[in-house]
Amino acid sequence: MKDGVKIGLEIHGYIDTKEKLFCTCKALHGLKISKPNTNICPICTGQPGAKPMPANALALDKAIQIALILGCKINPSLKWQRKHYSWPDLPKGYQTTISGPHAVPLGVSGKFLGIKIKECHLEEDPAAWDPKTGEIDYNRSGIPLIEIVTEPDFKSSEEVESWLRELVITLGYIKALDSTAGIKADVNVSVSKSSYTKIEVKNVNSITNIKDAIDSEIIRQNKEIPKEQETRAYDANNKTTRKMRSKEDAQDYRFIADPDLNEIKISKTRIETLRKTVPETPSKKLEKLIKKHKIPKKTAEILTKNIDIVELFENILASNVNPKLATRWISEELFSVLNYNKKKLDQISLDPKHFIELLELIEQEALSEPKAREILRSWKESSVSPKANIKQHAQISDTKEIEKAVEKAIKENPKAVNDYKSGEQSAINFLMGKVMQATKKRADYNLSRKILIEKLK
Repeated sequence: MKDGVKIGLEIHGYIDTKEKLFCTCKALHGLKISKPNTNICPICTGQPGAKPMPANALALDKAIQIALILGCKINPSLKWQRKHYSWPDLPKGYQTTISGPHAVPLGVSGKFLGIKIKECHLEEDPAAWDPKTGEIDYNRSGIPLIEIVTEPDFKSSEEVESWLRELVITLGYIKALDSTAGIKADVNVSVSKSSYTKIEVKNVNSITNIKDAIDSEIIRQNKEIPKEQETRAYDANNKTTRKMRSKEDAQDYRFIADPDLNEIKISKTRIETLRKTVPETPSKKLEKLIKKHKIPKKTAEILTKNIDIVELFENILASNVNPKLATRWISEELFSVLNYNKKKLDQISLDPKHFIELLELIEQEALSEPKAREILRSWKESSVSPKANIKQHAQISDTKEIEKAVEKAIKENPKAVNDYKSGEQSAINFLMGKVMQATKKRADYNLSRKILIEKLK
């Protein structure tokens, strides 16, 4: 912790919706975008006479969910504002937002992991402007953004980094943000030497860059004591900041109520309905796994990083399956399958009942573990009941049948046999692979290995 430092964040994230905030153009961003200026219309490009449609209801619902999971109070009446500034990425000359001195934010007075949340509000994203080429891409213009504003409660870049990583995981639980687009933040840093004169570092993307920008700015401010508020840009290549302009005040943006958009009324019923959809936070689930279910902390941390994984795990724990077996098969085997296929769990139609059946069959020694792995790997798109096909997958425990497979492996692989007898222990794994291949992975693995070693003697 660094003494004499105050850090606050204004975090921006893309709300995951199919359409933009005030038009029906596709809301594609991050890794999903292909060609520039392909998802545009007169509304999101600010053409003269174009009027916005009513705000995207799904974007508003997801913004409310974000505010709720951060412990904010939801305001029932919201007014859209026009935030004026002249940049090429905003041809209409203003950004439509629920922020500013005359606005009532969507959510206020929250708290997340010890850091006070000043407000959350909804707004539209500008276009992407490249000042070097002058080119403008309007694909992201009008995409719904959530802005989360913290109080200056952070004392170090390490605290910010840890907090942001937990925030991203937590917001992933409600699937409100586009995970491929990442987050960006305006970082406010001030030091005691300047009587906490606020310096804003604008539009820093990635958590790593946010941490580095804070460290760079703390060092700079302690050497070059700021005398006035200013806005700076971060250079990730050189890990330095440079002055962009003197810090604007709210009046510089000339906020006015938007005459083309009606006031939004949020009923108590709508708020409570959305509140019921907000799951426990990762920190609460982590505590439950460690204290109630005695799961090792490192494993519990892995399991709680994704809502679909931890909910699957909780479903399994509610059955009679051995918790240690369930922990190993989810944290090792399932993760291996997902990583190999480059998929997330919500991209597979996996029925928890089928996973429970698989583990029960392993426990009952009705399935060999290699065969169970093969079945799990076959669930690339959707799962099927392992019990329904148990006859063709059933574990072979008959000694005589396994001996036949072992003798076949020994006879057909003399080099591996000689290698093993010469002291090369890895040769046993090759021979076991041949035994499992001959039995279509159905042989009792431990029994097969025992028989193989005995035969080799």
